[in-house]
Amino acid sequence: MTIAIIAHDGKKAEMVAFIKDHINILKKNEIKLIATGTTGSHLSKSGLTVKKMQSGPKGGDAQIASRLVEGKVNMVIFFRDPLGKHPHEVDVNMLMRLCDVHNVPLATNPAAAGLFFEALGN
Repeated sequence: MTIAIIAHDGKKAEMVAFIKDHINILKKNEIKLIATGTTGSHLSKSGLTVKKMQSGPKGGDAQIASRLVEGKVNMVIFFRDPLGKHPHEVDVNMLMRLCDVHNVPLATNPAAAGLFFEALGN
């Protein structure tokens, strides 16, 4: 199973903390992580193994969407900053739309992501 990890700038630290809090579930289920470039760098610096794509504004969201369409991504966790303005919002919307089209679970906040991980832990 592969989970895509994405976080807007104001949510990156929260994402790293969330993933670290759930590391046992990741290991137990042999889950691989892919992430947009900057989010992936934050995860790597904290000692987590992650395959990094380009940063979001440089096409990382599109790279993850491509893998999702190919059936190579089983879940997306995208901690969005709903109050911020983002230059690549079109890519974000495309990724979220493709999650719906391909019936891939998408969590956009820690509460939803926590429920996903709780289901994986059972």
